[in-house]
Amino acid sequence: MISKYTLSPLDGFKYGLMSFPLAFCALPLYVMLPDLYAREFGVSLNALGAILLGTRLLDAVTDPLLGRVCDNLYARSLRSVLVFCGICALVLAGSFALLFFPPTREPEALLLWATALLIVTYSAYSAITVAHQSWGAMLGGDATQRSRIVFWREGLGLVGVVLAALTPSLIGKTAMLALFAASLLLGWLGWTRAVHPVSRVLRTVGSKAPAYSVWHPWRISAFRRLLAVFMLNGIASAVPATLVLFFIQDKLQAPEVMQAAFLGCYFVCGALSMPLWLLGVKRWGLVRCWLIGMVLSITVFLGATQLHAGDTGLFLIVCALSGVALGSDLALPGALLAGVILDAGGHGQSEGAYFGWWNLASKT
Repeated sequence: MISKYTLSPLDGFKYGLMSFPLAFCALPLYVMLPDLYAREFGVSLNALGAILLGTRLLDAVTDPLLGRVCDNLYARSLRSVLVFCGICALVLAGSFALLFFPPTREPEALLLWATALLIVTYSAYSAITVAHQSWGAMLGGDATQRSRIVFWREGLGLVGVVLAALTPSLIGKTAMLALFAASLLLGWLGWTRAVHPVSRVLRTVGSKAPAYSVWHPWRISAFRRLLAVFMLNGIASAVPATLVLFFIQDKLQAPEVMQAAFLGCYFVCGALSMPLWLLGVKRWGLVRCWLIGMVLSITVFLGATQLHAGDTGLFLIVCALSGVALGSDLALPGALLAGVILDAGGHGQSEGAYFGWWNLASKT
């Protein structure tokens, strides 16, 4: 289905706003929570790390099942999806806050508490994420329109990442949790007022819709190929992301204060580059633009290997260009997936299954 409207900036903002709190909550879980439990509560970092890893893996493997739950909700009505996600948002806000304000400080009890709350938090987070991504894919449209939808979703998510890195130290833990809860509420309200896709119920009146299974996406060769490229690209990006702080400290021997400047430059350039990638999609298409982004990323990383101690100015350029490449990774693969769903004929009936597997791949 090709959309017959042009997504306005206001429509895009209302739809994408939910991505802000979803992106906001990830960083505190991995940075603040281990520090809080280890320093203030005396919990073993090794044990807590194992719990974080185990619950994250459990979260990943349940994504396809949550995708089918979302598809079933979409089969009922869009209102069912919004109500379900509203409940999940309440659960997410509550479990997130309880992780940072546990009722006990006894280490063994805290580990059990963290395990249970992390499972709840991740499940609520993933359910909202899959439903939100599916909504955007159901809006349909040509390549430019699909890119514009993903741009608002991922762009506002990137803002959430940046603020999550800044707010804990600036406003404190309690204010951060209040901001998170308020942004969840605003995100959900914006979503309820966003452009609605044509519901599956309306589209299938007078005919029986196909009963797609959770495994249906794997029958589509275009999905398998796209997922393989997506995973390889993600692995390639994860290696330098994991090593970047060691590179800054050991290779560049840069002062600690420069780390924030490097990371800030990377994310800001990523956000600013996304409108440019949208313009590129109009001229060259989604596939070529993503390929250009990959080539840029490879070139920049190869250039970084030639830097030496003290080359902080040159590394700022590396971070800026890497951020531009990041913009393509954020704005384009999701739009390509939406196109695969359209071409496969499962539009409005199996988006949840597709994004469930997509999110599993992104987490592993």
